[in-house]
Amino acid sequence: MATIALTKDTFNETIENNDTVIVDFWAAWCGPCKSFAPTFDTASENHSDVVFGKVDTEAQQELAQACNIRSIPTLMIFREKILLYSQAGALSPSQLEDIIDKAKQLDMDQVREDIKKQESNTQAQ
Repeated sequence: MATIALTKDTFNETIENNDTVIVDFWAAWCGPCKSFAPTFDTASENHSDVVFGKVDTEAQQELAQACNIRSIPTLMIFREKILLYSQAGALSPSQLEDIIDKAKQLDMDQVREDIKKQESNTQAQ
């Protein structure tokens, strides 16, 4: 599957309507972004069950700010509307594959339970 361009108008809808979404925040002037792009594109071709989206931080400054993007490239992985991973820096193909595999293997019921426990602990303090 090819990557899709995400905008402030399509970002939330994409997260909400797909099981797994991986987002690359990038800019045309960014050297590491350019070197990471082929890795991201190859992964999108290898994982047809995952939506791969790209956010041009120059064209989508409001969205980048809302997502608290401080440096690029930044990769975010959402599964079942939950942000599982958010980290800046270009990854090697093997690192990206490893992260995708781990995200797919997570028990999301356990993740939701852990989130509820954390929220309960925060409220109790």
